[in-house]
Amino acid sequence: MFVSHETPVYAVPEENLVPVSAHLSEMASIPPSRMFLIKKSLKVYAENNPGSPVYDASQGDGGASLPGVPEEILQRAAELQIEHGTKYDMPFGAPIFRQKVVEEYWRFDSDLGYGPQNVLAATGGRDALVKAYQAMLMLGHGRQGDVLVVSRVPWISYNWGPYGVGANVLWAPGHPDDGWAYSEDGLRASMEFAACSGRKVAGVVITNPDNPTGKTLSPERQAELGRAALEAGAAFVLYDWMYHYVTDEQPMDLNVFLRMFSPEGRERLMFLDGITKSLGGSNIRNAHLIASEKVIKFIIARASHSVIPAFFGQAVAMAAFEMGYADAAETITAPTNASRVALRAFLDEHGFRYIMGKGYYAFIHVGDYLAARGWADSEPLGQYLAEEHGVA
Repeated sequence: MFVSHETPVYAVPEENLVPVSAHLSEMASIPPSRMFLIKKSLKVYAENNPGSPVYDASQGDGGASLPGVPEEILQRAAELQIEHGTKYDMPFGAPIFRQKVVEEYWRFDSDLGYGPQNVLAATGGRDALVKAYQAMLMLGHGRQGDVLVVSRVPWISYNWGPYGVGANVLWAPGHPDDGWAYSEDGLRASMEFAACSGRKVAGVVITNPDNPTGKTLSPERQAELGRAALEAGAAFVLYDWMYHYVTDEQPMDLNVFLRMFSPEGRERLMFLDGITKSLGGSNIRNAHLIASEKVIKFIIARASHSVIPAFFGQAVAMAAFEMGYADAAETITAPTNASRVALRAFLDEHGFRYIMGKGYYAFIHVGDYLAARGWADSEPLGQYLAEEHGVA
């Protein structure tokens, strides 16, 4: 139907308009990550104690507490950038990056049917996750306000990243003696709990090693939990493997792992990996998402109007692939594994209660000390250690 150019008109047909809702005005305010606040406290110490050494592990940042990406990889990446030029890439990244993720990083078996069409480059893990959450909501049950299930003590951005795009976050049952790990019963209880308020589960996030506790699960156990989540009604399961090289175990093998699911089940899986942790590339911002072609196409369409990943981060990853990723990451993984052994011995020797798996962090029970100081939680402790002792 003809509409006069002088008449306002919506960009989409009326039946596709976003419904009016006042829920945005009723949502909780999203707080800034405390990790960034601790960095500010560290500057106070440096100003008051010029020349004194500081230690910054506030964000699990191998580019701050460790040497970061090796110089030869950065130089090779610069060469790749010069060869590639500075033109726009596609919303999924550069075609050559997708190809190398398939052929040189994961080395997919041809019979699985996974190829470049299943790869999305992203500007770091948070970018990939937000895009994955949106796909879960839209392609899962097609509703805002549905649920993303995470572990009982999640990485803080698992709380707020999904919430910012319209997903309610639900903490699954867990116990500290088991590193807050999922159980099949806990996942089913989470689905039932969500249903009580009329919500369905758009996705479940399973991290290995867990972020932040570092608890590791065997591939078989991860698959068991994923199958249980799908069978209980979750639309998708996302495996966050950003830390899987930063252990003294073998990294995950997608060729083996995918065969633990039916072809139909694989369509409902997503996998996140990248160079932030294992290569110390925090400021380079490169990650990739592996998912079904339907999910990747959905994300690409939206990314074309939002965040298109820069090539240099992809070039750094490709340079590491060329070297052999395990060798490229050794400057991060070797000292991390060694320090974990040393800290565990110290904590055991002094009788501390702690949770420490095989990630970047150890969680030490200091409740009695906080109470003696009159502190309600550990936030003032983080500020005190940074400002007074130069440890973040």
